[in-house]
Amino acid sequence: MDNPTKNKAYLLPMLMAACVIFGLWLGTLFTSGDFTFSNVPIRGKYQKFQDIIEILNENYVDSLNGDELFEAAISDMLHKLDPHSNYIPAKDLKAVNESIEGQFGGIGVRFFIIRDTICVTNVIPGSPSESVGLKAGDKIIAVDGKKVTNKKITNEKVMKLLKGKEDTSVALTISRKGKRLTKNLIRGIIQIQSVSAAYMMTPTIGYLKIDEFSVTTGNEFKLAALKLKQEGMKKLILDLRGNPGGVMQSAIEIADQFLQKDALIVRVKGVHSGEQTYKATSDGILQDTPLAILINSNSASASEILAGAIQDNDRGTIVGRRSFGKGLVQEDRRLRDGSNLRMTIARYYIASGRCIQKPYSEGFDAYMQDQLNRYNDEELFHVDKKYFVDSLKYKTVKGRTVYGSSGIMPDVFIALDTLGTSMYFTELRFSQAFNGFAFDYIQDKRQNWKTLDEFVTSFQVDELLLNQFTQFAEKELKIKTDRVGLKTSKNLIKRTLKAEIARQIWLENGYFKITNTTDNEVQKALKIVQ
Repeated sequence: MDNPTKNKAYLLPMLMAACVIFGLWLGTLFTSGDFTFSNVPIRGKYQKFQDIIEILNENYVDSLNGDELFEAAISDMLHKLDPHSNYIPAKDLKAVNESIEGQFGGIGVRFFIIRDTICVTNVIPGSPSESVGLKAGDKIIAVDGKKVTNKKITNEKVMKLLKGKEDTSVALTISRKGKRLTKNLIRGIIQIQSVSAAYMMTPTIGYLKIDEFSVTTGNEFKLAALKLKQEGMKKLILDLRGNPGGVMQSAIEIADQFLQKDALIVRVKGVHSGEQTYKATSDGILQDTPLAILINSNSASASEILAGAIQDNDRGTIVGRRSFGKGLVQEDRRLRDGSNLRMTIARYYIASGRCIQKPYSEGFDAYMQDQLNRYNDEELFHVDKKYFVDSLKYKTVKGRTVYGSSGIMPDVFIALDTLGTSMYFTELRFSQAFNGFAFDYIQDKRQNWKTLDEFVTSFQVDELLLNQFTQFAEKELKIKTDRVGLKTSKNLIKRTLKAEIARQIWLENGYFKITNTTDNEVQKALKIVQ
């Protein structure tokens, strides 16, 4: 067991230094002596920090990393306000903005790293990579003449090499079936697809999955829904599981597709930002489409706005487990050095009037521990009635009772499915075993199946292929075959392997068309809309 006294003694100098540097920054940022905070001049109030930092610089046992401590101090200060106000350093802001905007400058490939080699799994249609003839299965061995094989390389490093401003050039040396080829590319704008899967589960029931909400998600969703309608969709399963949220406006746009004109979607209130009300228009293309929405404990923010609008307007059925519980709205402010202050400016209230923000009075660490607590309290396996509090009762449009605070409670609860899991399967799943093996396996077989449906019905993972997979994991990734774990998880391993092979050719549609056939939550939603 850790010694708390020892830990505190170790942390104290670091915390002091962080506070000192933060105070010193405040003192130097505002050079005007008449700037005040809490009616006390900043310069005078934090003068002592300058004295302390000088003493630390001259006498502290180790050298101080001022930037790191300073940024940690800012984040700690903001987290004292609420868990979602945050500081984003300038070096991280580009990636954050790409997620929000739904696009970046790049070459247009999907890849993963296996055996210290960058392996291209898919080439995005219409991308710079497709225009110069890159193909799935190619291996990138050099970028701009610099070797990138047989050395430790991370996804982050690869992205830095391949990403760049639009119209800039990059030269790739690739290996294809033993031959070396050089491809000169001009980077373009690559769209990040937030609607990752959309396909017909039955002749009349569509399935659509949204991974996150970016600026482009509303339009992506509408295009995907129109395509499914052309294919015969009369009913829809919308999967928001694991979706952390993002751009609120996109969630509003999607809710608008389902709701009748003037139906309340969400109301946003803040002391300084005032109040804004968002209602549905008459433009919805799915106003009469029966709907089930899947959520879980990682469905947050914009996901909860969408699910809550559907639930409170009695427009569809929410299936799964209690959502994350984020009812705070953030606004970004760019700082002088290019970093970003993400500040909570309001709370949102869904149609019934409830705010679903879970409590955060016990501090940031306790707040972030919530997901683990749900597992330990077995909330993932049965409905926890402690959240059904009379004081938090609200009514839907048709008079059904729903509850505020701590997330969206599903209309139909589905316990977490742990059947067939084992430590062996978990180790395989969190390694490169499945996609690495699938990449190798599919190299000379991409033309074996004309359609995904043909693959689903004709391809099976037999005992020979399963044995090849376990040998691959043992040889390439040093994951020793666990015979007990293999027996327990055999069906799960076979299904996951088939799904990953399908993903190599048909992306997320391929993966989910396999896994959804035995997914309890999807199958329950299927019965509900049927």
